[in-house]
Amino acid sequence: MSDNPTPNGIPERLIEATIALLAEQGPSAIKARTVAAEAGMSTMVVYNYFGGIPELIGAAVEHGFAEIESTLAGLPVTNDPIADLFRMALAVRDIARANPHLYDAMFGLSTRATYRPASANDARRSGHSPTFKAAYAHIVGACTRIAEADRFEATDPDALASSLWSFVHGYITLELADHFVEFDDPVVQVLVPMGVTFTVGLGDDRERARASHETALTSHRSATHSPDSTHERDD
Repeated sequence: MSDNPTPNGIPERLIEATIALLAEQGPSAIKARTVAAEAGMSTMVVYNYFGGIPELIGAAVEHGFAEIESTLAGLPVTNDPIADLFRMALAVRDIARANPHLYDAMFGLSTRATYRPASANDARRSGHSPTFKAAYAHIVGACTRIAEADRFEATDPDALASSLWSFVHGYITLELADHFVEFDDPVVQVLVPMGVTFTVGLGDDRERARASHETALTSHRSATHSPDSTHERDD
């Protein structure tokens, strides 16, 4: 689970148990006794290693960001930065769909007492967490290549990355809330057209933009062996 696990592995086991409970039962299940039982430990172990549930949730959140970073780092870098960015978007979407409650906690989509951050300093981990910044650096890197490509108008990579993240994160949030259930394939019917429109707004040719998105989608679905239909997600 971690590149630098603790000698006894106890914190990692508690984080794994927390993530599993979030996926299976949601945030209401995250209590010291239920996490400890899931990990096969005593309740006091949770407090001894993390101090409390907010800190344990914070550790699970950091693990979620680390998973995004590791996933983005493993994606290919090609001569088509638009295709590369869309692969990143699809990869983050997969992570969110695999554990919507963890994604919720990571990005502060709601505030529940069961995983309220421990202090004001931790109030919004996304955007401030070093682990998130490491993941986000991959997006900025691809946007830098876009800014340098001759098929686009010159643009600020940081502003571009923020705009791109805003629309992708917004799409994921709405999809997790089942706003796209009427579509047979919301990625093809909603996300791809949004991405193409976004790219054309940067000065790209529409057909070339569509080709980049379709190339990325085909590659992603081939690698994951999934048609990615919303109706396949089990809550």
